[in-house]
Amino acid sequence: MYRSHTNGALRLANVNEEVTLAGWVQKVRDKGFMIWIDLRDRYGITQLIFDEERTDLSVLEDAKKLGREFVVQIKGTVIERQSKNSNIPTGEIEILVSELTILNASKTPPFTIEDETDGGEELRMKYRYLDIRRNPVKNNLIFRSKVTQAVRNYLSSDGFIEVETPYLIKSTPEGARDFVVPSRMNEGQFYALPQSPQTFKQLLMVGGMDKYFQIVKCFRDEDLRADRQPEFTQIDCEMAFIEQEDILNVFEGMTRHLLKEINGVEVGDFPRMTYDDAMKKYGNDKPDIRFGMEFAEMNEVTQHKDFGVFNNAELVVGIAVPGGNSNTRKEIDNIIKWIKRPQVGALGMIYSRCNDDGSFKSSVDKFYDQEDLAKWAEITGAKQGDLVCVLSGDTNKVRAQMSALRMELAERLGLRDPKVFAPLWVIDFPLLELDEETGNYHAMHHPFTSPKPGQLELLATNPGEVKANAYDLVLNGNEIGGGSIRIHDKQIQATMLKHLGFSDEEAKAQFGFLMDAFEYGAPPHGGLAFGLDRLVSILGGQETIRDFIAFPKNNSGRDVMIDAPSPLDDAQLTELSLKLNLNK
Repeated sequence: MYRSHTNGALRLANVNEEVTLAGWVQKVRDKGFMIWIDLRDRYGITQLIFDEERTDLSVLEDAKKLGREFVVQIKGTVIERQSKNSNIPTGEIEILVSELTILNASKTPPFTIEDETDGGEELRMKYRYLDIRRNPVKNNLIFRSKVTQAVRNYLSSDGFIEVETPYLIKSTPEGARDFVVPSRMNEGQFYALPQSPQTFKQLLMVGGMDKYFQIVKCFRDEDLRADRQPEFTQIDCEMAFIEQEDILNVFEGMTRHLLKEINGVEVGDFPRMTYDDAMKKYGNDKPDIRFGMEFAEMNEVTQHKDFGVFNNAELVVGIAVPGGNSNTRKEIDNIIKWIKRPQVGALGMIYSRCNDDGSFKSSVDKFYDQEDLAKWAEITGAKQGDLVCVLSGDTNKVRAQMSALRMELAERLGLRDPKVFAPLWVIDFPLLELDEETGNYHAMHHPFTSPKPGQLELLATNPGEVKANAYDLVLNGNEIGGGSIRIHDKQIQATMLKHLGFSDEEAKAQFGFLMDAFEYGAPPHGGLAFGLDRLVSILGGQETIRDFIAFPKNNSGRDVMIDAPSPLDDAQLTELSLKLNLNK
């Protein structure tokens, strides 16, 4: 038996017990005649003591050989600690060691295994197995497991059946780029790794499974950022014989359950906001509603003076920044400099100070008088002591710019409290999205999304106005889940694919198996998929998913620990019939 207890288990009640412990050496304090060692495992830290009077000399000598991260086993007696440590649960006891076995020596780690480490991110990713020993990473992985278990329990108790779907599937032209896998047995042909189990979960509904879920790996070969990985995990769900309201109720309930179970937070009904309102009020389709600063469209109160910047703009939009008048001129100049960065792309910003005496002072006093600026304050909801920030330009661009500014100012003002949770549904998305470069429409969600009832006919005459029977669940400014009511009729699906530019032959080649299945009694169905990585990080009070993934990739999509991706040798390439193609 390697251990009788873990390193977080022992208390004063265990004094005089003989115990066996095992773990990693966290710290050694050698006074010559006495040695203290902190022994660590997943469960905590226990202090060991060796001294000349009570410890066998050979054991004491072995203790002197120990270094950080050595793996050891000890036997000894629990005694009361003279100098107690209230910072750890085992701080009232220590182990007087009688036997010591070195199970494995360790090189000096490349960074300290402490909560606050001296290792940079790239170094820690290279030695991720060491990083996992640190409490912040270890606790994040335990937290993820807790969330995953709560999801499984909730869905299983609601009658959902967990079904695994294939990882080697057919590549399709919709969505992001596929990761492809060459087939050795079918020369020149390839599998794709799934971007989602979309068609398979629909087929499970045709198969009568009624309620399906799966916690599943998905893959997208796309550009990366802090909250995106080439492989990610979805809580994938589908239901039959339902309408949109049924799905929203089920997953609103699950989210409320997770917030209560994991975070101890109770939330009521989730607000619902149309896509159009979200874009108009917040400039994006996943607004953070923990704070105000809603957009005010200001064309009527700005485009009546001889100020060309506003007069020539498609949209003039403003927000009221609470307490923003306390910003110095230099601080406001820094805000303007921030929004001029290429990542945001604004040409500048107009502002108006709302002074405590009720007067106003703007950066365009030459063009606008006190009466005008009072209207700015009124339309934005600004109060005395606030700052009105105004941007102008093309509607889509200026909304995106103001959205970025709103989030940045909220961050600076401390309004994005990670312990406050504000969920909402965004509904009634456009069914199609126009690609401005090609002039073609593509599906905003995916080609299996049903249009809202009564809007199918608009596809032929005004496709940009068609609304989708689709919905996203947003939490604290992050999309944590999205889904739709699906098309379950073969003819409607064929019509949808035609409007997306598929010929009859292409539609049959890519999706014939699904449309054939619809001819055998497909029920009305729909579903939703949560991004588990993102959901866990937000529940954990963070927005970077990498810290909640055991072995993440870096921003270049590389696993620096195992050095992947990596070249294949010539023999493998030949076997896969790839060598000739690569040489070309």
